[in-house]
Amino acid sequence: MHEEPRPAPALRTPFVGVSLKLYFGLAETRCWLAEVAALADHLSALPRPVDVAVLPSFPALAEARSLLAGSGITFGAQDVHWAGKGAWTGAVSASMLVEAGAHYAEIGHAERRLHFGEDDAAVAAKARAATRAGLTPVICVGEQHGEDLGRAVEETLVQVDSALRGAEPGSDVVIAYEPVWAIGADTPAPAPHVRAVVEAMGETLRAYDVQGRIIYGGTAGPGTFTELTDGGRWTGLDGLFLGRLAHDPANLRKILDEVAGFWPKATTAS
Repeated sequence: MHEEPRPAPALRTPFVGVSLKLYFGLAETRCWLAEVAALADHLSALPRPVDVAVLPSFPALAEARSLLAGSGITFGAQDVHWAGKGAWTGAVSASMLVEAGAHYAEIGHAERRLHFGEDDAAVAAKARAATRAGLTPVICVGEQHGEDLGRAVEETLVQVDSALRGAEPGSDVVIAYEPVWAIGADTPAPAPHVRAVVEAMGETLRAYDVQGRIIYGGTAGPGTFTELTDGGRWTGLDGLFLGRLAHDPANLRKILDEVAGFWPKATTAS
């Protein structure tokens, strides 16, 4: 039986995020933000628009708002609480982040799951709070061990499904696939492994009423996007989530060139 060729998937605006974790102090963060803001002209000249978001520590959000103003680069927080107000010492609500000018909130990173005991229910509650307030959650998911691909897919999809159940219908979400065993490793996860998990994630994502993008994190740097997308021919990945390899803004510039440059090639794929 003759099968009609499947149409190329709709291409979404690529996304590159950078989480600074707790590597920089306030003065170091200020210097780094100023260097990143200086990429504004380069960002506007890319062959395709790229959404760029930086996630500094809470005390640096005001600095991000000031230094990134007019650059086309947005910012967000590395966490958000599920409650809107109340007796939650040390917590920061989604509405406070919106008041601070944030666009994104990172949710469910493996380090928060490990060190702060966050589970799928907490991640779902935070996703609900973020999307209700108008923030775009960057929802981190990923398996503990990568030896068994089937197990990796199953473990990751449980996290995706749980988080998306908490998201408001019609909201924007970013799903960051970060296999735990690749975070802080010497190299990213192998491309075939990432593609298999991301494709399964895409099927799950399409089952929900959200506008979603999928990015990869886990020792991501220059060259990672090229490898994972087979030179731009595989369109299942929408960008990267960066950590320490973006501490040098020159690396971030290379990655922006890399991510933007492959999309025109991908639009002709059948």
